[in-house]
Amino acid sequence: MRARPLLALLAALASGAAGCTSEDARGSALAAPPPASDGGAGANAPAAAAALAGDPARGERLVAEFQCNRCHDGTGHAPAARDAHCVQCHQDIAAGRFQAPAAAMKRWNENLVQLRDVPSLAAAGDRLRRDWIRGFLLSPHDVRPRLHATMPRLAIGPEQASDIAAYLTRERRERPTAPLEGASAARGRELYEAKGCGTCHAFSGTTGLTAVAPVKGMEKETRAAIALAPDLRHARDRMEPADLAAWVLDPAAIKPGTPMPQVPMSPTEARDLAAFITTAELSPRAPASTPERLPLLSRRVTYAEVDRRVFRVTCRHCHSEPDYALGDGGPGNTGGFGFKPRGLNLATYEGIAAGYVDDQGERRSVFSRGPDGAPRLVAALLARQAEEAGRAAPAVRGMPLGLPAVGPEEIQLVESWIAQGRPQ
Repeated sequence: MRARPLLALLAALASGAAGCTSEDARGSALAAPPPASDGGAGANAPAAAAALAGDPARGERLVAEFQCNRCHDGTGHAPAARDAHCVQCHQDIAAGRFQAPAAAMKRWNENLVQLRDVPSLAAAGDRLRRDWIRGFLLSPHDVRPRLHATMPRLAIGPEQASDIAAYLTRERRERPTAPLEGASAARGRELYEAKGCGTCHAFSGTTGLTAVAPVKGMEKETRAAIALAPDLRHARDRMEPADLAAWVLDPAAIKPGTPMPQVPMSPTEARDLAAFITTAELSPRAPASTPERLPLLSRRVTYAEVDRRVFRVTCRHCHSEPDYALGDGGPGNTGGFGFKPRGLNLATYEGIAAGYVDDQGERRSVFSRGPDGAPRLVAALLARQAEEAGRAAPAVRGMPLGLPAVGPEEIQLVESWIAQGRPQ
């Protein structure tokens, strides 16, 4: 079997569950998602309530149809084959299990930072609130700040988000509730510091916290735990307080195999810790800003430079060469993850020049300019910066999908190359 680093990186989808349905909801990787509206004025209230509740059976079909198992375990479906699994390939490369020449393995490992760890969706009903999952699917944000990849902004509508959330939370084990009345948030703060919770977790918005690291573990386990640890700022929205107390007391009892360690504590201490996490005063978030857009370069910029610094580094992950990747050119080319085949191949100069296929089956240029004057390709890169700042662009889906935004210098390079007539 040929070594295929591009296929291993095809789908930059991480940090959450995702899906969409219907031909109306399926979009291009350069198209905008449908509005996140729950219905217009005068909508039938019982029907609207049912739509919000979701249909687990439809959600199960959506999770399968939109290939959530290519990134996530715990979907209720068999994992994707290794060659189609966006995370398993990376894990095999990192562990030396991938069959490829030693020189290639060394080069890949030097640059392998994306999609080595992705949260499992197992036991979501015992951990996560259904309404939070639904809202997260409609408006993804960075929950795990130490992961490079984030949940991408997909073409998903409110009803589909409700269905997926209903499916993921369909099972919930019965267990005694643990109300937090009488729990001490002050003692919980002391426990947070003494037990070293900050070793793995960020808790943005809090001040004055210190952390020690009493929990020991193997390097691999510790790395995964740190990478997957959520920012606890979001815990009060993601989890019921009683579920949080049960989770910190014995994570593996709820989600076997979790990298979250079991830190010795009593049930009372778990309740105190949950009280602190869910009631600690949080400072307002500082307004996020996008990087300054740099002026066009006066020096000559060639395709070879843009390909080396931008297209080959990031864009080919989802817009690859189908012949090289055994027919799978990624969601932005041959389709997948709810996206129609758009035929946008960013692996070659000719492929980029050929553009993409629109909803009417017509070829369109990625260099055509939008209302703001930016070429469509540049607009997609800028839109990803806006998404990271919490301001999703309504007209264009940000690229790279679910990965860190391309930097100002790289966007400047692409824009300068286009302005100069795209010389080879």
